[in-house]
Amino acid sequence: MVIMGLVFALVGALVHVYIFVLESLLWTSPRARAVFGTSEEGALATRELAFNQGFYNLFLAVAVVVGTVLLGAGLTGAGAALVYAGAGSMVLAGTVLAVSSPKKLRAALIQLAAPLVGMVLLTVGLAV
Repeated sequence: MVIMGLVFALVGALVHVYIFVLESLLWTSPRARAVFGTSEEGALATRELAFNQGFYNLFLAVAVVVGTVLLGAGLTGAGAALVYAGAGSMVLAGTVLAVSSPKKLRAALIQLAAPLVGMVLLTVGLAV
């Protein structure tokens, strides 16, 4: 169960790395504008905000990856804490998106589903 939990948490991390790339590196590109539904003018006006927000997503992914490495090295407490902090923040951010912008429910579920499943499976695996 622990391994499956980590796999799902890492899938969530990959999603957040993709979001980082879109927000911090490609924000004004046609692809990013299509994903986020922004106009060229809107993307140019919010470029600095998106750049910063993208790094938050990257840091959540890093927490999950480092936690996974620590768990693999036998440092269960520290590793689990980092995975829970990163994945839990992903779940909460997705929940905020769903509540604050119901039209973006699909995006919120993409953001939160894998880390949520990962946290549940990790908890079950660690409890055994």
